[in-house]
Amino acid sequence: MPAGDAFTHDQLLDLERAVRHAEAASGLHFSVYVGGADSETRPFALELLNELPDPDRTVLVYVDPAGRRLEIVTGATAKRQLSDHSAGLAALTMQTSFATGDLTGGLVTGVQQLGDHAHQAPMLHANEPHQQ
Repeated sequence: MPAGDAFTHDQLLDLERAVRHAEAASGLHFSVYVGGADSETRPFALELLNELPDPDRTVLVYVDPAGRRLEIVTGATAKRQLSDHSAGLAALTMQTSFATGDLTGGLVTGVQQLGDHAHQAPMLHANEPHQQ
């Protein structure tokens, strides 16, 4: 997450806590990028995702406040855990906060919601006998 001038120290701490919460809840990696795009929004967000250390297991939230754009992109593994519907609900939550001027609050709530919705698949143990 680029620090930039858009966030205070406390706001950055809130965002970092939200990312840690989402990662603990889902077992995925989360990244937040706030800034302008060098090109079309979605391809730019996908390019950012692919530059991360583990893009397959990552959810990237890209926000361009000046351009009023938001993209949530996922790697292949992350997509299996986070449905488009759940990502859309989180996007709506964020956009509502952004519309009232609360960039940080929208990101914090949206990232936490994404983490909660990207639940980890239950662990199946093959060596346990079936109950009948």
